[in-house]
Formats: sequence, structure tokens, C-alpha cells
Amino acid sequence: MRNFRCVVLLLSILISCRSKQPADPRFQVALENGYLAHEGFVRSLGFVRAWLGHIDPATGLIPRNLSESGNYWNAKDAAADNYPFMVLTAYLLDKALFEGKMKDILRVEQQLTNRVGRLPDDYNFQTQGFWAKNIDMDEIIFGSSEYIKDGLLPLTEYLGASPWSDRMIDLLDDIWKYAPYDTPFGKIPSFDVEVNGELLQALSRVYWMTGDRKYLDWAIRLGDYYFLGENHPTRDAQVIRLRDHGCEIVSGLSELYVSLAFVDKEKQEKYRPHLYEMLDRILEVGRNEHGLFYNQVNPITGDILNEEIADTWGYTLNAYYAVYLVDGHEPYREPVLNAFKNLHHYEFFDWENGSADGYADAIESALNLVNREASPEAEAWINSQIQVMWSMQDSSHRSGTEAFRGTGIIEGWHGDGNFARTTIMYSLWKTQGTTLEPWEKNVFLGAELDGDELEISLMSEHSYSGLLKFDFPRHRVHFNLPIDYPRINQFPEWFVVEEDISYLVHFVNEGKTRNYLGKDLLAGIPIELQPNTGFYLIVEPADQR
Repeated sequence: MRNFRCVVLLLSILISCRSKQPADPRFQVALENGYLAHEGFVRSLGFVRAWLGHIDPATGLIPRNLSESGNYWNAKDAAADNYPFMVLTAYLLDKALFEGKMKDILRVEQQLTNRVGRLPDDYNFQTQGFWAKNIDMDEIIFGSSEYIKDGLLPLTEYLGASPWSDRMIDLLDDIWKYAPYDTPFGKIPSFDVEVNGELLQALSRVYWMTGDRKYLDWAIRLGDYYFLGENHPTRDAQVIRLRDHGCEIVSGLSELYVSLAFVDKEKQEKYRPHLYEMLDRILEVGRNEHGLFYNQVNPITGDILNEEIADTWGYTLNAYYAVYLVDGHEPYREPVLNAFKNLHHYEFFDWENGSADGYADAIESALNLVNREASPEAEAWINSQIQVMWSMQDSSHRSGTEAFRGTGIIEGWHGDGNFARTTIMYSLWKTQGTTLEPWEKNVFLGAELDGDELEISLMSEHSYSGLLKFDFPRHRVHFNLPIDYPRINQFPEWFVVEEDISYLVHFVNEGKTRNYLGKDLLAGIPIELQPNTGFYLIVEPADQR
């Protein structure tokens, strides 16, 4: 952490030395945050542009990987993990790329890869046809559920209604249209806990987004299968995986429980003992001495089946904190606080055999929960570990990555998208959700929240004219969610603006204060920056004065 602070301080000194005026000391943290956010955005855009250099010339689709499987597009990897965060990066940083190539890829993947209704299958660039001769519904449903949960849900969290949310709903509808498996509770798409956990997350959110009861009913069908049948995740199964590709069921069932707390109290009460049994047993046998989760345990015997630590520890803790929010059950808040206190044991930790993907999931785990529970320890850990992950884009002295050194590509596989996903989450934290339109590489925007006051620092190497835009309660506006509970792959809200509330904006350079309605802040404040001259704002709700 000391080295991290030194790097940031050195950057701030260098910029300040070039500035035509000394930096306002009140805005020093915001200024430093601007350098960090800027680096994250530049790295994310570099990743996108480098990967687009490897698109298939005939289709315009990106390959699954750049090595052994570089000749096909698939839903569970290329579509789910890599492409969506190219879309989000372009939306924030390059609108022409967003409106052009990113939308072209979505159009082409639907034209070429839909195989069963609107459900996609692997597409071979060499043969210009499907990779597999025969239809495998389990694989098609798995790929579609991955595309929804890992890619289209996060995009919808940030973009709201869009062609990508339309794609998400189409996939969700057809997964259930073609659901092949009979149960006492009705047909379901899969017996796999990963697939069903992903679907529970998607169904719970899409129900609120659309208001269509069928999505909640489908989610309840899965809830009944696990809680009211003979498939309880910790009572009936001899293995529970507490990292990705298994932990999804924990969050999925908890998300359904949160929804039921607002729309079906009777069903919520029926599920409660079964949900608590699952959560309590995982706490009892699934954690190490630092409160992080093992990769895999036998919940019946308590045996540790894989003692490595899950990089997705926060994904599982999301479930606990969500239940805490609706039930006020303090024992489900405590695991989050306990994990935060012990993160210092995991600096420079090898989460996934040297891969940046492990750092992405671990950092996201902390970011999403720090948004709910302030923790200086966790914030310091995030700041230090993002530097480790970023360094992996610069240095390719790792197995199989030498060819990508200096290109912007991280490791040359679909997991590279997760690098951008977490980096964007981090950068938006450092700007407190504020953005510039248009974004330019030579402009530095950072922010820091001090009580109810948002301190904003802007600095540009050249003259700049644009709009400063603010974030809003996306959980409510985009998804109509009743509360902002922690969710896998969401983009946390930091300083949010309500459109009907009045705000005071203090233009520090001018010594003037103006009153704005929230809707005006959301439309954007016109900003004019002079070269190497700090521009400072303080924003606060008017009724706080």
C-alpha cells in the first residue's frame, strides 16, 4: 500500500508542477482519484482496441480465444465474458465504436449463431456454420444462461433498456420455452446448480424490470425445486462449490428470497428456514480462518474437498448481505465485516495460477460490498490490488502470454473481458459515478465524497469542452428494484442524483454557487477546461444547508 500511495503522490506532483495554478489542497484526494480513474479507462480502451485487431474478417465476430480456440465464437465465453465489457468500455469512452462495431457484433451474432429459436450455439469461422453437428440442449441452455448472467445483465444494469436487454429477455424466454426437464414443480431448464443459479438471478431482476409475473413464477419453480423438494444445496448434496461455476445457486436463491420479501410474504416465510439452513451451513464448514470461502466442501460431512480460496468470495457474501438487508439478521452482516478485516492477508495472492481473472473477481468482490459497508482496510486492499491486476496487462512474463506484451491484450482469452469489467467498476468508484461526454484521453476526472458533499476535480492537458454527467439510482430506474441489494456483476452506485431534488453546485474557481434540479445534472453541466488548469466543483443537496 505504501508503494501505491507513493506512485499516486508522484503523479499528482508531476501534474501539479505542469499546472498554471497550484492544486487546491481540499481537492487533493479527488485529483489523485482522477489519475487512477483515467489510467483504468485508458487500459480498458486499450484492451478493446487490441482485441478488435483479431476479429474474424468474414463475420466481424471476436474469437473465443487467441490461441488454441481462435476460430470460433461461442455464447458461454466470447459472448458472456469478453464482448459485453467491450460494449461497456465503448459506451463510456468511444461512442462511435459503441454505435458502430459493438452494435454490429450484436446484430451478426444473432443472425449467425441462433440455433434453437433464439438460443445460440458455437459458430465455426472456418466452416461458416455451427461447430457441433448435433444439437446439445444442455450446452445451448448453459451458454445462453452464461451470456445472460455474466454479460447481458451487467450491461442492462448500466445501460438500461437497449438492444442488449432485448437480447437478454429473448434468451430468457426461449430457455424456458425449451426447458426439457420434468420435476414435481414443473419443467425446468437444467439440473445444474450453476445454470439454475444464474437463471434465478436473472429472473429475479427481470421480473422487477418488466413487471411480468411469469419471470417470478419461473424463479419460484426453481426455488421450490431446491427448497421444497429433495435437492437442497447443503442438506441433500455432497458437494457445494463456493467459487464461480457453482456459487451462483447461493446468490440466486437469495435474490429470489429478496424479491419475495416484497411481493409474496407467505412464500418468503416458507423458504426462510431452508435458506437459513443453507447459509448457516456454509458459514459453518465453508470458510477458512480469515472468513473467506474454500473452493469446494462437502456440506453434509463438513469435509474440505478443495482447500484453495475462492476468488469470488464476495459473490457468496452478496447473498448474506442481501438477506441481512431484508431480514435485519445481524449474523449475516458479520461475515462481510470479518472478511474485510482479514483482506491484508491476501495482498499479492495467487488467486488463479497467475491469471488476472482471479484478481478481477476478488477485487469486484470487495468493491461491491464496500459500497454498502465502509471499510478503510478493504479500500486500502482494493487500491493496492488493482495495481497488481493492471501490471498484468503490461508484463507478459507468464505462461502463454509473451506474444501479447505491450499490445493491450492481457492474456489472450475470453477472461480478458473481466479485466475491463472490474477496471471500469474501480474507475467509476474513483469518479463517484460521474462521467464526461465526450471522454477524452487528455482529461482527468476524479471525485471524493465528504459527508454529503461531492468534491470533483478536473484537469486537462489541452483545452476541453464537454458535459459533466452524474449517476442516478440505476437499480430503481433501470430495474425497478425495491432496494439496492448487492448483486453479482452489478456496477455499484456511489453519488447518485435524484431528478426532482435541488442541488447546489459550487464553482470553486469562480467563487460562485448555482442551484440545479437533479434532472439538469443528469443532462450534464457544461464544462470548459483550460490547459493544465485545475477546475473544481462541490455538489451537495440543497436541503442539506
